[in-house]
Amino acid sequence: MTDFDIIILGAGAAGLMAGIEAGRRGRRVLVVDHARNPGEKIRISGGGRCNFTNVNATHVLGRERFLSSNPRFALSALSRYTPDMFVERVKKRGIAFHEKTLGQLFCDGPATQIVSMLIDDLRAAGAAIWTGRAVGSVEKTETGFRALVGDGYVTCESLVVATGGKSIPKMGATGFAYGLAKQFGLAVTDTRPALVPLTFEEGALEQLKPLAGVSTEAVVGHGKTRFQEALLFTHRGLSGPSILQISSYWREGDTISVDLLPELDALEFLQSARKTQPKLHIQTILSARLPKRLAQLAGDMISQKGMIGDLSDKKLMAAADQVKNWTLKPVGSEGYRTAEVTLGGVETRGLDAKTMMAREVPGLYFVGEAVDVTGWLGGYNFQWAWASGYAAGQAA
Repeated sequence: MTDFDIIILGAGAAGLMAGIEAGRRGRRVLVVDHARNPGEKIRISGGGRCNFTNVNATHVLGRERFLSSNPRFALSALSRYTPDMFVERVKKRGIAFHEKTLGQLFCDGPATQIVSMLIDDLRAAGAAIWTGRAVGSVEKTETGFRALVGDGYVTCESLVVATGGKSIPKMGATGFAYGLAKQFGLAVTDTRPALVPLTFEEGALEQLKPLAGVSTEAVVGHGKTRFQEALLFTHRGLSGPSILQISSYWREGDTISVDLLPELDALEFLQSARKTQPKLHIQTILSARLPKRLAQLAGDMISQKGMIGDLSDKKLMAAADQVKNWTLKPVGSEGYRTAEVTLGGVETRGLDAKTMMAREVPGLYFVGEAVDVTGWLGGYNFQWAWASGYAAGQAA
């Protein structure tokens, strides 16, 4: 029997951060993961460059950019551990990075630099890390908790659950955290894949498949929510940042809208072309603004025969509406296999927003993706992992 002050289940972003902070407080810490290597999701993130945070992932903007049954829940942790604080760690380590669009921060080099930084910090804080060891039963004791790790039991005063959600099961993701939460009486909201490509039925796919590989800037909307980023056509449907973003809001049976000419008055554009290039067809006019294959599809959807010079204002208005408000109805998503995160999770009403501890189970903490807090694409979910891990590490 080995005793620790804190056992952290999961050696991902949130778990490593919690372990570092708890270790720096002088706590005896053990971080456990069933995977052979820690930080695997960090390693593959951002195309291997790790989009480790977003300068906009703050408590000020968090009300809009973190989805939860209680969007305010994340604000406490986000206010106490900011993107600037993680950036300072990265700078101190000497890791080169750059800012891409919309405040996204990426490493110049491989994402393994972030993993190495965290592991080194964890060991410098005096924490132990066991990898390649599955966690079995977990039970409450008079003084804390007892867990079966590998083929032996370990005990602790505090237990931090940082095992993530169901996304990317090929990397070992499971619903372990949700089962543990229910075991101890915590509610779990419905979960679903998020930040995931959307799929279509065969009829719609026949129209979209010829465009596989084509990418364009677009505004994709669902209800009042809009995202202007790249849109990518695939053999299964639609992907790209704009689609991944809207997937967190979309539900089965709903439609999405696509504006293929963002920041452009399409009617004015077509009317101008009617004056200056009257002998061209609409798809030829559109090809000046859209990839050729997409312009051809748009022209087919508009279905206005003849040259643009022969079309009335009414017909041009209909054509403009088609490209500015293309309505599509996905039938599903690619699921957890390709989802970047899991939407939903451990119900926030059962957790203390300042410490991440279960209100009714002293010493039990849930952090990161396991919790019903899901950020936008672009470094928001990593910032939630750092912030929630930091909160628990400061309290457990």
